[in-house]
Amino acid sequence: MESPISRTNLNCISLADPDVQKSVALLKQACLDSGFFYVVDHGISQEFMDEVFAQSKKFFDLPHCEKMKLLRDEKNRGYTPMLDEILDPENQVNGDYKEGYYIGVEVPADDPEANMPFYGPNQWPSKEVLPKWREVMEQYHREALRVAKSVARIIALALDLDVDFFDRPEMLGGPIATLRLLHYEGKVSNPAKGVYGAGAHSDYGLITLLASDDVVGLQICKDKNAQPQVWEYVAPVKGGFIVNLGDMLERWSNSIFRSTLHRVVLDGRERYSIAYFVEPSHDCVVECLPTCKSESNPPKFPPITCSAYLSQSYKDTHADLNSYNDSKA
Repeated sequence: MESPISRTNLNCISLADPDVQKSVALLKQACLDSGFFYVVDHGISQEFMDEVFAQSKKFFDLPHCEKMKLLRDEKNRGYTPMLDEILDPENQVNGDYKEGYYIGVEVPADDPEANMPFYGPNQWPSKEVLPKWREVMEQYHREALRVAKSVARIIALALDLDVDFFDRPEMLGGPIATLRLLHYEGKVSNPAKGVYGAGAHSDYGLITLLASDDVVGLQICKDKNAQPQVWEYVAPVKGGFIVNLGDMLERWSNSIFRSTLHRVVLDGRERYSIAYFVEPSHDCVVECLPTCKSESNPPKFPPITCSAYLSQSYKDTHADLNSYNDSKA
């Protein structure tokens, strides 16, 4: 059973606001309440955002056979077809009714770092098919990482850490940062029958920046243990990001800050969104922060490396690549 769906209000943080303490207070309240907030005035122009969405649509408009030539590889770069991902296997009948495209940190194949999980060369559509595509996506990847680092500095202050805590080399100095273009085909969601644009899940990493078109579909559940669960729609924000905390930040903060369940439920309209997942470096050990533990509140989670946590999370939620051998040929 689910309660009727309402729309939630989120705090809005301006990265141009000179009053840093105001931003810290707004973020802290949001992280304690829902783990979701808006970020505006981030320095990425609306004109460029529109171009990124236009280029994303051009890719998803390609014939299925063309997209399958760029099927995601073992580094999780490239195209993910409809139903490839199943985020909530207990409640979903098939998989997510969305297709996507992963773009990570570009590392040449002959670079020793390319041997690490989630690092390596990206897959790119040919310039003959999509001439400006790579250039636009690489620029967006750089811009989004800049914004994410700005948000991470506010998060550090909200956790009583040094402002540059997440800027360190083992944190966001060498991050696993992944851009994911998403297209929801317009199938009507029906939670009662296990049909979702994206099943209920929390994100794996530090934070996620989400840019969306104007089609409402994202829902959040502030208390995953409530019965019945209460889901609320999050309205898109023109020119801004919807930002949410990931599981790693919940582990770091000893559950003081929350990685919140969210899903996509659609009314039959197509929806395009662009997610930017920000995780620390491979060898970063995610363990309870000194400011988040005490004798009465000991660490709730064992330490784990970022790479190990991410690798298992992707394996648990994506289809086996071997199942596509026939269709890619």
